[in-house]
Amino acid sequence: MDNLNTQGISMPKLGLGTFRMQGDTCRAAVESALSIGYRHIDSAEMYANEDAIGAALAAARVPRGELHVTTKVWHENLSPDAIRRAFDTSLKKLRLDHVDLYLVHWPSKSANWGAVFETLIKLKEEGRTRAIGVANFTTALLKIAVEDVKAPIACNQIEYHAMLDQSKVLAYLRAKSIPLVAYCPLAQGRVATDPVLAEIGAKHNASAAQVALKWLLDQNGVGAIPKASRRESQQANLDALKITLDDADRKTIAALPKDKRCVNPGFAPAWD
Repeated sequence: MDNLNTQGISMPKLGLGTFRMQGDTCRAAVESALSIGYRHIDSAEMYANEDAIGAALAAARVPRGELHVTTKVWHENLSPDAIRRAFDTSLKKLRLDHVDLYLVHWPSKSANWGAVFETLIKLKEEGRTRAIGVANFTTALLKIAVEDVKAPIACNQIEYHAMLDQSKVLAYLRAKSIPLVAYCPLAQGRVATDPVLAEIGAKHNASAAQVALKWLLDQNGVGAIPKASRRESQQANLDALKITLDDADRKTIAALPKDKRCVNPGFAPAWD
């Protein structure tokens, strides 16, 4: 599987998203994913599933060096002391002595970004997280983190799929050699019923969802973390890596309407 190399870590381009998976369902999903070859697991304190993921990681016995585990601090915990407390809690639930990537989950208008990233950098220097990054950051916020604070941002995790234009933030990230990790990469199921994607899929003996996922993963500096609780769906997402899209396919996908956002940034600053 291809990896994204960023800020000293190597992150598999395809990971398992776990939003809205909890308890035994989440544990079983993570164990299943690990058993068929996934090595990138994404979580967050807000998901309330780090304990289930920790149990799955412990049961799976995959060597720690083969795993990439991401978790995130919620926007309500962005003071330095609160970040520390949240991080300690996450690490304990995950049953790990370090995570591979620790992200600011959502922007907060009240955050002191200098203090936030100083705290995250200290966690990195202590070896408790191998890299730090952000999620749901606009280009304006990325400029603060990257250019003003000069934080070593390893990725920006945002909603991105074949039905949503993220060209502006993607251009900025590429200019700074920062990967984009796409959540909702299948537009919460919307791509599965798109006739244009289905037609391309038929050409490749694949599903519309597989085509949409491969379109993302073919892009330079882009990874994806589709949520999949069923083993069949997890395997289908892995199998998407085998598809070879051609220039005509990509041109057709590029022409699809790009205005369908699944997640409202809500309290984040105006999206740009």
